[in-house]
Amino acid sequence: MNRRILITTLSLMSATAAWAAAPAHVTNGMLTGPNGMTLYTFDKDAAGSGKSACNGPCAANWPPLMAAADAMTEGDYSIITRDDGSKQWAYKGHPLYYWIKDQKPGDQTGNGVNNAWHTATP
Repeated sequence: MNRRILITTLSLMSATAAWAAAPAHVTNGMLTGPNGMTLYTFDKDAAGSGKSACNGPCAANWPPLMAAADAMTEGDYSIITRDDGSKQWAYKGHPLYYWIKDQKPGDQTGNGVNNAWHTATP
């Protein structure tokens, strides 16, 4: 195989693997999870603290974007450890959540709830 074709092929494979492994994607100017649902940030989470302020009943309504135990950080995405020891994705230091009342991809019904929840944007 031609060296140039091999390098191009490997580059495309790497880019595809990185995109597939990303914890969130940008859709219509907002961050969405692997399931296509809108992601949110919470004002009570101190950016960069590595901690979520949304646990227990809060997390039942605002499910965290969970990270696998072996997940690796990449770019603006980091991983925090929740109070129960599970792992959660964060974007630029802000933990990411879904909103239980969003029914389909593109819904943003959680934006502005209690003036503390906001659609996550890049």
